[in-house]
Amino acid sequence: MPKIKNNIEKLKHPNSRKTLKVISKINKSEKKEQNKVGTHIKQNLIGEKILWFKERIPAECEVLNKEQVLKLIEEYLARFDEELEQIALKNSIGQRKNRQHASREDIINITKKQESEEFDTCGIEMPDLLDRQQMDVLKNWSGELRFLQHFKLRRIARKHLI
Repeated sequence: MPKIKNNIEKLKHPNSRKTLKVISKINKSEKKEQNKVGTHIKQNLIGEKILWFKERIPAECEVLNKEQVLKLIEEYLARFDEELEQIALKNSIGQRKNRQHASREDIINITKKQESEEFDTCGIEMPDLLDRQQMDVLKNWSGELRFLQHFKLRRIARKHLI
């Protein structure tokens, strides 16, 4: 990248072919970096979700039945309820008219609404807890993001579990 920036300073005319070529190379490398960041963010979110499910699976279970999966998903959808109660408690105390922690509360409400709507319609993307092989992969997973490719993620909706 420094080599390209040094070349751009040497160029005379801003619309010459060489200048446009250098600018396009810079733009291309910036887009690659943005894509890398987006991929890492997406992997972190998926990794956190899988880790949440891993921590709440009973150790003695080899596979879960549909009722257990439904209970686990409902627990997943309610994971922010305690934090929302704390925010409501903080807002009720005191004489302030504005909401404290309003942005966090809004983000949580949007996330809860989106995830519950997903679960009711097309399904939540999660590891397949009904498959023995995937349960073994989940139990042996150390939490490293580079092993996310070993998981077979499946969309599970409420209508599939009832």
